[in-house]
Amino acid sequence: MSAPDWLTARPIAHRGLHDKAAGRIENSREAARAAIANGFAIECDVRLSRDGEAFVFHDDDLDRLTGASGPFHARDAAELAQLRLTGAQGEARLPRLADFLSLVAGRTPLIIEIKSAFDGDMRLCERAAHALAGYDGPVALKSFDPAVMAHLRQRRAALGLAAVPLGMVAQATYEQAEWAHLAPQRRLALAHFLHWRETQPEFLSWCVDDLPHAVPNLLRTALNAPVMAWTVRTPAQWARMRAFADQAVFEGAPA
Repeated sequence: MSAPDWLTARPIAHRGLHDKAAGRIENSREAARAAIANGFAIECDVRLSRDGEAFVFHDDDLDRLTGASGPFHARDAAELAQLRLTGAQGEARLPRLADFLSLVAGRTPLIIEIKSAFDGDMRLCERAAHALAGYDGPVALKSFDPAVMAHLRQRRAALGLAAVPLGMVAQATYEQAEWAHLAPQRRLALAHFLHWRETQPEFLSWCVDDLPHAVPNLLRTALNAPVMAWTVRTPAQWARMRAFADQAVFEGAPA
């Protein structure tokens, strides 16, 4: 499918329009409401509980964003749903994906990043697709993990995702500490986009500090796939995004 115009029609608030000083924590209901009120699209992250429920949450661990500690995936859904986001005002509990979808309710585009441990576990893909069944609004799915996108593409019809754009999140290099758990050959394959045959993304979410680069340029110019740039915060990054991408996944205020 071709990427729809709504995918990059408006700036995309990274994890919602969050502002810790105002009590709007990333990936919270209040951050989503603020993005909608200000006319922005929303990017959010989803993770899986131990018992298979999808929640809107970014980190591997609970420590930074909640009063709890330890791995997110080690807790059951009932327990996670009672945790509060540290410093949050309003509805401070961790939102399930189904509840987050009900809140957004099609009022703005929603781009969902499926978090992955690169371990071949596709339960979160299936659960996210199940939550999207019957959702009436513009929504897209993306991931850093090519296996996730390949799985969704292969199961697209069965999962009811025919109208849902599928995209890759990527960057120029994977030599940072957070990628050390991946084998060197796998990091090299990610950096050189060698998964293209399996993933064939309809859009790309690319690190703004790695622009310009051959991969996003080729996808934009040769394949007409829109490119989002993440995470745009400074005037210089806004300028780079406007020169080499189609829309920003941003924090703060658009420049």
